[in-house]
Amino acid sequence: MKDFIYTGHAQRVLFGSGTLARLGDEVDALGAKRALLLCTPGQREEAQRVADVLGPRCASVFAGAMMHVPIEVAREARIAAARLGADCAVAFGGGSTIGLGKAIALESGLPVIAVPTTYSGSEMTGIYGLTEAGVKRTGIDPRARPRTVIYDVELTHSLPLEMSVASGMNAIAHAAESLYARDVNPIVALMAEEGIRALGRALPLFGGSDPAQALAGRSDALYGAWLCGTVLGSVGMSLHHKLCHTLGGSFNLPHAQTHSIVLPHALAYNAEAAPEAMSRIAAALGGGNAAQCVYDLAGSAGALLALKDVGLRESDLDRACELALRTPYPNPRRLEAHAIRQLLQDAYDGVRPSVHA
Repeated sequence: MKDFIYTGHAQRVLFGSGTLARLGDEVDALGAKRALLLCTPGQREEAQRVADVLGPRCASVFAGAMMHVPIEVAREARIAAARLGADCAVAFGGGSTIGLGKAIALESGLPVIAVPTTYSGSEMTGIYGLTEAGVKRTGIDPRARPRTVIYDVELTHSLPLEMSVASGMNAIAHAAESLYARDVNPIVALMAEEGIRALGRALPLFGGSDPAQALAGRSDALYGAWLCGTVLGSVGMSLHHKLCHTLGGSFNLPHAQTHSIVLPHALAYNAEAAPEAMSRIAAALGGGNAAQCVYDLAGSAGALLALKDVGLRESDLDRACELALRTPYPNPRRLEAHAIRQLLQDAYDGVRPSVHA
């Protein structure tokens, strides 16, 4: 076995059904007394249930979280936390809300408790993103990593089908890219493959008529998202994530759907340069060609398959390619402008990847 380094990150994780009821105890365990509750405008009503669980510990609800964390929103939330004397933040929602919690933690040092309602995996990482003047800047900082994560399967039941599948595919993207990261190690690889397997098993069950199977799918998906988020926070990412951050931050595309659509094409791009990773991805999904397995899973489970269907204009493709190539980053295959432009075109059109891509 090759030498490797694995760095564990200290986080407290509660997983199960009904675990939201223990939120107040987790605030107390941090030594905090006034929590600023974060959510998106669309989750304001659901967040009231969380506020009720917190009781007098809830300083206020900030219902202003937005995709890609605009820097203006982050500043507004930090000011609100300071004004209210908040000594912790509770991020209730998906990647947008958890990202806002991270932005607050970076500036103020407030501990964050994440209560995910999607499968983004952001809660397990110190990776943050802020968008300013149409450009999304990402980074890694241990201060951004939520101190505690509460996974409650019941909170994912109401997530709409298409969003559920896209979010699950987003999680698979984290694990898939980790398998060919230059700093991957056997521990991360095991978690990645198991996370992909769990999500591959779960996503087809979401739209079924059997409530028991749907419930099992939700539980498997949240477990898989936990694993995939953990690997995302453990190794560096490559071309797929760079493209998705560019498309999301510069063209305001929805985060999860963008990941879901781009992933098969990014895998096809890297297939010949990372055969072992592709073999493990395919094995986790039942065998075959990794890029096609991922594309077929997304399509059969009900995800959107084309960037043209999430708001990107074909005239934006050249600009997206240019932006994605501005800063060098590690990737198994050399970054080739012409081939990446074709990758984006295929993702725009939503075509099934070729076996020989």
